[in-house]
Amino acid sequence: MTATAANSPESAENPAEPIELLGPELAADPYAGYARMREQAPVVTGTLLGGPPMWMVTRYEDVRRVLSDPCFVANPASVPGGGMDDGPPVLKQMDVPSDVADLIAKAMMNLDGAPHARLRKLVSRAFTARRVAEMRPRIEEITATLLDRMAEAGRDGAPVDLVESFCYPVPIAVICDLVGIDEADRPQWHRWSRVLSLMQAEHLPTILRECADHVLDVIARRRAEPRDDLISALIEAQEEDGDRLSDREMVCLVFTMVTAGHESTTYLLGNSVLALLERPDQLELLRADPSRWQQAVRELMRLGPTQFAQARYAAEEVELGGVTIPAGSAVVPLLLAANTDPRKYEDPERLDVCRGAGSHVGFGMGPHYCLGAPLAYQEAEVALRALFDRFPGLSLAVEREELPWALRPGFTRVAELPLLLG
Repeated sequence: MTATAANSPESAENPAEPIELLGPELAADPYAGYARMREQAPVVTGTLLGGPPMWMVTRYEDVRRVLSDPCFVANPASVPGGGMDDGPPVLKQMDVPSDVADLIAKAMMNLDGAPHARLRKLVSRAFTARRVAEMRPRIEEITATLLDRMAEAGRDGAPVDLVESFCYPVPIAVICDLVGIDEADRPQWHRWSRVLSLMQAEHLPTILRECADHVLDVIARRRAEPRDDLISALIEAQEEDGDRLSDREMVCLVFTMVTAGHESTTYLLGNSVLALLERPDQLELLRADPSRWQQAVRELMRLGPTQFAQARYAAEEVELGGVTIPAGSAVVPLLLAANTDPRKYEDPERLDVCRGAGSHVGFGMGPHYCLGAPLAYQEAEVALRALFDRFPGLSLAVEREELPWALRPGFTRVAELPLLLG
């Protein structure tokens, strides 16, 4: 969608200069930045990567509504009579060729209604409560192996970067096992995800084409030799009813599942370790009562790393937070602003592992609620508990101010986390 005078947030109702979501103010201190936005107004004007102005929703109840109300759709083409193209406008803004942009534009998270429900049903079989529970021993095995490697790397007191040695390898191994990506292929996904996370337009076409070709090759291999994984299950569904799933849709599903299935958990693990090292009182509560870990990972997810969800589009003119949103307008739910809204949570920016934070919106809400949330919580619970049990003397190897932070659309994350294992 291209913003026009008819659907642009630049109006008398919201005259403030648009806030850049990846600007230095929010990067330096997202909590304070979102708090200022939230108290300025329930709905403010913002931009992403210098694109057209969009409505930014800041408060908990309004964010819940945008995520769950059918008045707000994920695909701009779902707006009745809007005449808008498929797919996220940011891809057009970055001049990503249409043939590769489809990998993102046609992803399940960018669909609505029956097309979205059809794909979600096919994928949901991989995330049943039974299947997630069955993954726990494998997560424990992966975690134990990585902790052994960390112990070897840091045995002479050398610092170990937790992001590269632990936070990334745990979730990528788990999701690739589940989806059906061979271990030998996983370094490629690491490289692709690094580039994709930075949303660099000059590299996107090459990376997306490489990724699509690779997934088509994996699909061909699974057709020849099926396994107990998601790709084989999707092939079986396709063979049962060819109209249900095309190869192109399968590529989009696999791409989405692998990238989305490890990114949030990678960032959650790194940010959580840092948060707990900075709040030793909360870490001691977990050591005193390990049964609190399950609740703790929900509280840690509430406080990050997800800053905002993909834009929704008003399917009709709607009033939100006292502002009239014209049909077709882009509306961005600010998840971190909602999750730290004092109207919902007492002392909202404080980490409290005993807090009942199950109603947060860190994994979204409504029809696009993250299918992999239960698996991500289980990974974080297993990995964090094992890490702090194995290395009770864990500490930062550098001053807090020296830690590098990575800007990626939608997330705040520590880029490196050098630790001394003690």
